[in-house]
Amino acid sequence: MRAHFLVGMLALAPAICGAAELNGSGLSVLWGIPFAGLLLSIALCPLLTPGFWHHHFGKVTVAWALAFLLPCAFLFGPATAIHGAVHAFVAEFFPFIILITSLFVVAGGICVRGNLHGTPALNTGLLAIGTVLASFMGTTGAAMLLIRPLIRANDNRKHAAHIVVFFIFLVANAGGALTPLGDPPLFLGFLKGVDFFWTARHLFAPTIFLCVTLLIIFYLLDSHYYHKREELSPREKDPTPDSAIRFDGKINFVLLAVVIVLVLISGFWKPGIAFTFFGNTVELPHLLRDVLLLAVIGLSLWLTPHSARSGNEFSWGPIQEVGKLFAGIFITIIPVIAMLRAGESGAFSAVVRAVTDGNGQPINQMYFWATGLLSSFLDNAPTYLVFFNTAGGDPARLMTTMAHTLAAISCGAVFMGANSYIGNAPNMMVKAIAEERGIKMPSFFAYMGWSCMILVPLFILMTFIFFT
Repeated sequence: MRAHFLVGMLALAPAICGAAELNGSGLSVLWGIPFAGLLLSIALCPLLTPGFWHHHFGKVTVAWALAFLLPCAFLFGPATAIHGAVHAFVAEFFPFIILITSLFVVAGGICVRGNLHGTPALNTGLLAIGTVLASFMGTTGAAMLLIRPLIRANDNRKHAAHIVVFFIFLVANAGGALTPLGDPPLFLGFLKGVDFFWTARHLFAPTIFLCVTLLIIFYLLDSHYYHKREELSPREKDPTPDSAIRFDGKINFVLLAVVIVLVLISGFWKPGIAFTFFGNTVELPHLLRDVLLLAVIGLSLWLTPHSARSGNEFSWGPIQEVGKLFAGIFITIIPVIAMLRAGESGAFSAVVRAVTDGNGQPINQMYFWATGLLSSFLDNAPTYLVFFNTAGGDPARLMTTMAHTLAAISCGAVFMGANSYIGNAPNMMVKAIAEERGIKMPSFFAYMGWSCMILVPLFILMTFIFFT
């Protein structure tokens, strides 16, 4: 079967290389159904049919991808459909999943052992450390590294759910805003041509404002629980024996540095050498980065002691789910991006008008909230892509004359992923680990109550401070 597919691809190669991209101005809004259907499946199926979704999410993803590819091949020719799919995988999916996997594997090889005592000061310090780390090892990596030590430090506390909630706010979301390594939406922007340090320069002020404010609120709230509420239900004796903090798998700190250097080099090194693959151009620095990141994954798996990964309860399940779902997302988003690029002549002209004033200028507040609200319930990476393209999709212009607009899109995608459990992949992972350790986490809507009380007022304030 695979051989027949490869033969077919080779036979179509000349046609694929010359195939035109979809003309967004000629597409109906119905072409967006597969993309919307997949995102709604991701958002609702784990809540409504968890058993079915757990066993068949890959099949559901393939079904939605085919719901676009087959009609596209029938109406516009198989060469156009295959060209779009190959471009999505070569230009976006493969670099994206390779980086995410490298951070996942490297972070999963660092096991923090020992026990701390969860005072408000210590908890605030751990959250601050995780918030900083998130921009360098990704929100998923930082969350997986620190959530278990944080839970162990507080395993004698009667009230610990709020600690995990703020951990999700800060470490699993807001902390990843300063580099493309931090959160998938920003890395997609990097792949589209946004400079590596652009995010640090333009998102620094809103990130510091949000994170520092959240840390202050957390310290005050945790102090209340620690000194007042815990007096009514005294803390139990710490069930975890005291021991010094130590790290298993320290070689992965070196490999993490290698990952950062490889991404930096791929952004700055411009030798002007590129290769063409089925009509898609792949630059040499990007190709070398991805190959060497695969080598880092292999080294981490080889050099990390088994005790480190077993201590982290490392498994491939989360990254397999991310890979399958994003493969479908990058396929089904093809017609959506084409329609958005068509601007006023496309089927999504209403979206363009909603974020644009009468003079054709972007309304940054609307970009912030539109990106953020969708990122609250859909995956924030494709949401970022949608509004990146709504704003024109030209990285050179977005980084300069439209820098405030790109900052609004970036902040909305990264920050508001914390508004619900399904807004960002680490949210559900952190919740599951906390519940496994006996912490009674808020329900889906109770968690949103926390975000509405704490995050939404801060986002409203940020709108007037940074995006007006």
